[in-house]
Amino acid sequence: QVQLVESGGGLAQPGGSLKLACTASGITLSNVAIRWVRQAPGREPEGFSCINGGDGQEYYMSFVKGRFTISRDNAKNTVYLQMNSLKSEDTGVYYCAGDPSIRQCQDLGKTYTIRGQGTQVTVSS
Repeated sequence: QVQLVESGGGLAQPGGSLKLACTASGITLSNVAIRWVRQAPGREPEGFSCINGGDGQEYYMSFVKGRFTISRDNAKNTVYLQMNSLKSEDTGVYYCAGDPSIRQCQDLGKTYTIRGQGTQVTVSS
């Protein structure tokens, strides 16, 4: 059974940092594209960062580029999201998602066959 589990969410002050983890079982993350998605209250989910399976090429939406960093630890079968310079608008539920048959981020649409349950990130003073 394929499972993704996120951890690391919590409360941070504006300008602060958090590091999220997406740990997998039943699937080897180095073989698949994994995207981080967030959903703010009352808004649609938005994917904002992705890492290719294999070459590990990273992709970012403009509103997180330079602040967030996606990475992967193959030995731990985990994808990370380092979030710095957090803003109040970064508040939401964050989850990792993908499709076991898709290796490249450019081929990953918005329908995911695997996703975690999500972790809450709240940025507030």
